[in-house]
Amino acid sequence: MRVLLVEDNALLAQGVYLSLTKLGMQVDHLSTYQQALTALDYEDFSAIILDLGLPDGNGADLLKQWRKKGISVPTIVLTANTDFDTRLACLDMGADDYLSKPFDVRELAARLRAIVRRQYGLDHNQFTYGALSIDFSKCEVHFKGELVQLSRREYQLLLEFAQSAGRVLTRSQLEQLTYGWEEVGSNSIEVHIHHLRKKMANELIKTVRGIGYTLVEIA
Repeated sequence: MRVLLVEDNALLAQGVYLSLTKLGMQVDHLSTYQQALTALDYEDFSAIILDLGLPDGNGADLLKQWRKKGISVPTIVLTANTDFDTRLACLDMGADDYLSKPFDVRELAARLRAIVRRQYGLDHNQFTYGALSIDFSKCEVHFKGELVQLSRREYQLLLEFAQSAGRVLTRSQLEQLTYGWEEVGSNSIEVHIHHLRKKMANELIKTVRGIGYTLVEIA
């Protein structure tokens, strides 16, 4: 799950980044309205955490601009204002959820998982696809009933395949969703896919020649 965090408080942003990264999420951070305005034009994200009080603009206006562009990435709004009208306005502007500051990062993570589940039509934290089972809340993977130990990147990659089961994902999409703006090696995705196949089954991830990769349901 690749998350865009738009927050100008450096200390808060660092805490959210570290906590969500430990839970297997890829977090990219921006701190201003202008940086975030065009960030979604050419990038893929699973969810957005948006602070309303940005130094160079209002987060609510930013959300409006995204929605006008047809960008429907699930968004959680962070606000220090607990006023009912403010919360209601956020939802009416296109926010999928809101969280008042201060907050527990565990609740933020749970709300992120919830809005992404809704986006992909999942109704709970357990994903089952043939012999593959993923517990999103525990970051645990089982294959044919056996617990599979994965690295953070391997788990992130498998999560993207699971959330897009039945679809072909390009190498470029996988790089963006797994690495974000971090540096990525020329064959990193291929190496991770090799490890996933080795740890579970070679036929679990199918190469669609000239296009990308897709998750295969194995009994």
